[in-house]
Amino acid sequence: MAKFFEYQGKALFKKAGIPIPQGEAVKTPEEAREAAEKIAKPVVVKAQVWAGGRGKAGAVKFADTPEEARQAASEILGMEVKGLQVKEVLVEEKLNIDQEFYAGVIINSARDVRAPVLMFSPEGGMEIESVPEEKIAMMNVDVMRGLRPYDTLNMVRSMGLKGGSLRQLADITYKLFGVFRAYDCRTVEINPLVLTKEGKAIAADCRFQVDDQAIFRHPELGVKIGREFVKEPTEFDLIAWKFEEADFRGTSYVAEMAPPEELKKGGYVGYHGIGGGAAIMGVDALSKVGLKVADYADTSGNPTASKVYRVVKLILSQPGIEGYFLAGFMMANQEQWHHAHGIVKALREELPKRPGFPVVLLLCGNKEKESQQILKEGLADLPGRIEIYDREHVYDAKFLASRFKALVDEYRAEQGR
Repeated sequence: MAKFFEYQGKALFKKAGIPIPQGEAVKTPEEAREAAEKIAKPVVVKAQVWAGGRGKAGAVKFADTPEEARQAASEILGMEVKGLQVKEVLVEEKLNIDQEFYAGVIINSARDVRAPVLMFSPEGGMEIESVPEEKIAMMNVDVMRGLRPYDTLNMVRSMGLKGGSLRQLADITYKLFGVFRAYDCRTVEINPLVLTKEGKAIAADCRFQVDDQAIFRHPELGVKIGREFVKEPTEFDLIAWKFEEADFRGTSYVAEMAPPEELKKGGYVGYHGIGGGAAIMGVDALSKVGLKVADYADTSGNPTASKVYRVVKLILSQPGIEGYFLAGFMMANQEQWHHAHGIVKALREELPKRPGFPVVLLLCGNKEKESQQILKEGLADLPGRIEIYDREHVYDAKFLASRFKALVDEYRAEQGR
């Protein structure tokens, strides 16, 4: 699912008429001080990362003055929360909270539901999974009927709410579902949805995720890659996505696993799997012999030779890698000669630039005989340490990883590493 920072989701809330705190996303401590001056009241400074647990990580701090806001931002910017570096903070007015609630919509794909599920709870501020079932009002929304304002009014009332806050909370919950539908979300939550001592209901936090398959319908969101990411995409990731975006024949999933500065430390190899589960088996085997994958790649679903070629070229473009491993640990029903042609073209362009470079190729399945012939004839005269395997070794992940490690060690010694 395409993820968004809190301030981005809140901007969409505001557009939909959901009240949010006054605030501004900034990238430097000085900008944080200036934002706090504009707000002119105590603020909270919150890290903007695609991860929960910011408070426990010390990435949410309160400040009574603009100078304190600047100091808080200087402490948060650059820190890591669950492995993600904080590059922006949200400086927001500190709310005078009286009560905390939860409102959210998710997709329940269970066979007996297959619908959006709207939820409301008076137990806000904690993970919804931790809230007792009797404290959560839930409604499977019929997408043909839609949602009516009285539906959310009844939901909120069922949780014991009454008085002036009832309509405010119900209205926000109703509008939240509108946001969910308008942007093809998989998940949208307000946690906490707060009621201030002044009697105002405000979305104090936001979780907003859009279905990858619907990203093309929303260019206004500025999403660069239509697939799940736990971090912000790098230049490598963006290039890889272009292969998929421009050609839907087969799958070419490629993701950066180690930044360029890490690759220079050695021990990293280019990794190319075929088929998700089989590809993971190859990563595990390499890890057990002490090799680290610089990338994770998977080409399956009968991709074209040109698509495979681009993937191999991208893998080999990573600085400092010490080998290329094709992990076809499956008897694929796709015609493997497309892989063979793409691999041969890429290696013929790249291996002359790096004599002795280790290459281990496992390719089997449909059109295996023809594919093996293409690989062996096409790579025969290249100056690399090349070993090619077929179906006889489809289950020999440990053996192939050991052979690859031996070739990598020879190459490292030759390079004086």
